[in-house]
Amino acid sequence: MSLKKDKEKVLGEVFDDERVKSFLQYEAPAGVSTDFHLLEKTYRGMNIDNFVTFLNFFKEAGHDLNAINPDGKTMVEVASEHGHGTEYVTALKAAGAK
Repeated sequence: MSLKKDKEKVLGEVFDDERVKSFLQYEAPAGVSTDFHLLEKTYRGMNIDNFVTFLNFFKEAGHDLNAINPDGKTMVEVASEHGHGTEYVTALKAAGAK
């Protein structure tokens, strides 16, 4: 992959709490549960440590850890289908997801 000289690929970026909380502001596309969308966006965009922090803010804000996508799957089910999703599934379940 070629990056422009002014672009730097960042792996394992660690966000501060304000950056993590900012993920609660994303709007879901039409037909997608906001709660599921937020979980999926953070699952795909955060390392495991940031994701765990996000789950605490997510729950404090009254969001549903068991929200479903348009296919009727929870984030636990979706992440379980991915080889790299094991830690995320463990974190979701520790936070109270089923």
